[in-house]
Amino acid sequence: MLALGFAVERVPLLTPLRILHPAPPSEAPARARLEDTPQIGEAKISHATETRAELSQPDSAALKAAQQALAEKQQAGDGELPAIDAADPPLPLADPSGQALNGFFRALTRTARKLPHAVTRIAHFGDSIVVSDLVSGTLRRKLQAEFGDAGHGFMLIANAWPAYFHNDVSRYATAGWSVSRIVGPYAEDGLYGLGGVSFKAERNTLARFGTAKTGQYGKRVARFLLDYLEEPNGGTLQVSVDGEAKATVDTRGARKQAAYFSLEVPDGEHEFEIYTKSGITRAFGVVLERDMPGVVVDALGVQGARIRFLDKQDDAHWAEQLGWRKPDLLIYQFGANESGDGFLYSMADYHRTMKEVIAQGQRALPESSCLVIGAMDRAAKVGDEIVSMRVIPAIVEEQRRAAAELGCAFFDTYTAMGGARSMPTWVRRGLGQADLTHPTGVGSEIIGNWVYRALMKSYNAHLAPSPP
Repeated sequence: MLALGFAVERVPLLTPLRILHPAPPSEAPARARLEDTPQIGEAKISHATETRAELSQPDSAALKAAQQALAEKQQAGDGELPAIDAADPPLPLADPSGQALNGFFRALTRTARKLPHAVTRIAHFGDSIVVSDLVSGTLRRKLQAEFGDAGHGFMLIANAWPAYFHNDVSRYATAGWSVSRIVGPYAEDGLYGLGGVSFKAERNTLARFGTAKTGQYGKRVARFLLDYLEEPNGGTLQVSVDGEAKATVDTRGARKQAAYFSLEVPDGEHEFEIYTKSGITRAFGVVLERDMPGVVVDALGVQGARIRFLDKQDDAHWAEQLGWRKPDLLIYQFGANESGDGFLYSMADYHRTMKEVIAQGQRALPESSCLVIGAMDRAAKVGDEIVSMRVIPAIVEEQRRAAAELGCAFFDTYTAMGGARSMPTWVRRGLGQADLTHPTGVGSEIIGNWVYRALMKSYNAHLAPSPP
């Protein structure tokens, strides 16, 4: 076991299995973060954005090694350990209405029947877990393996946070992009695009997006879509594919408004590049899709966010962005940062603001479904002891109540992983990170599989004929 542990910590290919898997920066806020003074402006990204293969979700070989390690721990008397690819979730989705996912299931049925252009889209909002494409990456792989790969989905222009990462794509951006974010610094006009970040570029700044160069996933694309802003003083963007210039996009317009540029390519491996030729351009993100029946998962994580921060967007702009992507399922996965607030932000306010955000999505997309993924257990060291944070069960209960009141489905991650005091156990087993807040790559694979299996169990029940 010591030899295995040493190998996991030292061998780069086994990075996703490490107990000390690189974590996003700590999100425990200072008291001032609760009512911070809005700072209008931009932050400059000082480092280039590059693909970091060591942060990717484990491939099949690495998962087999992780499962073997868990089996050996179980034999050594570490209690019942969760299977990485369990056929059944530890508990089902909560759906008091029995209809929370009907819109999503209708779309998924069209996709399963391989009807022309039957793409099922999912928008997965969240905090640092989704920033690193954890859980969302597992959902994407599993749903695409079952229903078809319709493309990777939406990505931010560059790394708005050091931990920003997407599985199964290649990405690069030069340093020099300036960002305004829903976690600050804030854009004066409240326009942040689908992913909660606005990017500005001066001349000679570029970003590149492409299919995965390694592995078995994300190998094909047939359409690139650029989500950008038209404004009176906009600049020009040169668009290239596979190193060849294809178009020039003039971002000037009579007024500020979101605009979209689409470019079709032969289905296969490609790279898409945007390059500011003149002036100052402003953009939000790029989408990779394919024109075939399948599933697309937009991973829309915001470092340091609480769910209420989604309401910092201009309401009309936010609704228009959701309408552009038109997801069939909206997933909300928050709670880590709310737990850092403790009870200083009241549960009544948390409940109210959470409902306001979800209701905005429902108004913009009345035919779509919604799912709330409950917060994980979170622990902290108090003296010589490691204890679960008291606020977590309260947050989970408010998440459950808000989901039921608005007709959303709910997955109780906290109970599934073992409830109170489960995070220290997960860390000991290599499923939780040493910060006692985030899952490792393998831990997030387990949670993603639970959510996937719970969705499929509900979907199969939806398809089953009614008893006579």
